[in-house]
Amino acid sequence: MAGKNDEAFRSIGEVAEDLDLPPHVLRFWETRFGELDPVKRAGGRRFYRARDVELLKALRHLLYGQGYTIKGVQRLLREQGARALVESVQSGRALEPAPAEAPPPRAEPPHLPPPPQERLEPVVSLAPASNLPALIAEPFQSVGLSEEDEKQLRLALADLAEARRLLMQGRE
Repeated sequence: MAGKNDEAFRSIGEVAEDLDLPPHVLRFWETRFGELDPVKRAGGRRFYRARDVELLKALRHLLYGQGYTIKGVQRLLREQGARALVESVQSGRALEPAPAEAPPPRAEPPHLPPPPQERLEPVVSLAPASNLPALIAEPFQSVGLSEEDEKQLRLALADLAEARRLLMQGRE
């Protein structure tokens, strides 16, 4: 976002591009983290303040980089507050999660078998092929992913399918 003052308001598109996230993820996070409260203008356009962008960066780091769950981050926000959470992430200090909300291990827990191929087929059929990223439409091995990366992508894909199922269920 070159050229803009650090304190300037940012559109959802600008913030999404800066964080390398789709805008719908930012809108979803607003429903889960009350501390995110962008200014909404006519027509529902969102504009994020600098403090909102800092919090979004911290959330992205915790959820995607550290493996926290949404509930785990919500608990951290309740216990430490948004400012302390942002400062901890920015400074690289270790967070002190409550024992019940420690980040999950990066490897798949031994009690969960890897998702069967049959389970992935309905996921692919949820959306038209034209909307699927090339990574999902082709076998994972053809793009040179390690076995661990493939496992993580399959888990993420299964999580997304479950989220979509819940969203669709909520619309009915």
